Amino acid sequence: MKKLKFIEVKSEIGAGTRGASLGIDAIKIAALDYGSSLFKKVESVEIPTQNHLLFENPGSPYAKRIKGLITLCEKIAAEVSSTIKKNGFPIVLAGDHSSAGGTIAGLRMAYPKQKLGVIWIDAHADLHSPYTSPSGNMHGMPVAASLGEDNAANKMNKPDKETLDLWNKLKRIGNIYPKINYRDLVYIGVRDVEPEETYLLKKNKVKTFTTNEVKRNGVEKIARETLSHLTHCNLIYISFDVDSMDSSISKGTGTPVRNGITEKEAGSLLVRLIQHEKVCCFEICEVNPTLDKENLMAENTFEILQKVVSQLIN
Repeated sequence: MKKLKFIEVKSEIGAGTRGASLGIDAIKIAALDYGSSLFKKVESVEIPTQNHLLFENPGSPYAKRIKGLITLCEKIAAEVSSTIKKNGFPIVLAGDHSSAGGTIAGLRMAYPKQKLGVIWIDAHADLHSPYTSPSGNMHGMPVAASLGEDNAANKMNKPDKETLDLWNKLKRIGNIYPKINYRDLVYIGVRDVEPEETYLLKKNKVKTFTTNEVKRNGVEKIARETLSHLTHCNLIYISFDVDSMDSSISKGTGTPVRNGITEKEAGSLLVRLIQHEKVCCFEICEVNPTLDKENLMAENTFEILQKVVSQLIN
């Protein structure tokens, strides 16, 4: 059995709302409140962040703090790759979702010749680039970076040369480019998408399951069809953004969206997916306790995390 390892990324430089860097500690507090020894049982390592950049000029308005994100993602990639090579199973606990670009880079560094499937459970597609981002926040770009996607055909911004050079550096972390293809990607719960992202989803016929499909068809069928779509992949990575859950549950996250899945559906879906032998890494992100009441989001997230870990151990 592979040894589980928590990789803690208490970073929020990719987000537009402050507080996601506190999400991991909020999950740990929830664990203490539940009387759980999970964080004592599983080895944990913390990645040094670049959060000091929050007090400085964000740089390019189209790719805010991208220099810091490159540094962060390189460190995440190195740790994920090292964990995999030591026959470990990385569970990345992250602040904002921009860290996922580093996770994907690390998985490809560990398995440079293997095809990596990505299951992206999120309210957002995170398919923007500096050419299309309406906010410049990097947590809306990790999938595009991993795909090597500029979407210049739909550009509405004019990033300068320095920004584009940094963007190209981000896309090429680990010296593997692109890291995934559209065929290797499945979205679940995506519902807040800009026209520029919709263009890419339709053009590339990306496999997407809406919240309504999850509710109508049930978790079991969605999981089965998701895994079936990725049968051509050698490995599978699951990235879970808590805003995939309905805004009635996920108040404690930076970008809550209505009409999401329930906590029970999220937990059942992840437990079903994580059982697959090809799954090699799991990431959970975007808990923001500063936006929450009574740490409810972190408690819901911890319950889901506990179910996932239990499935991996048993």
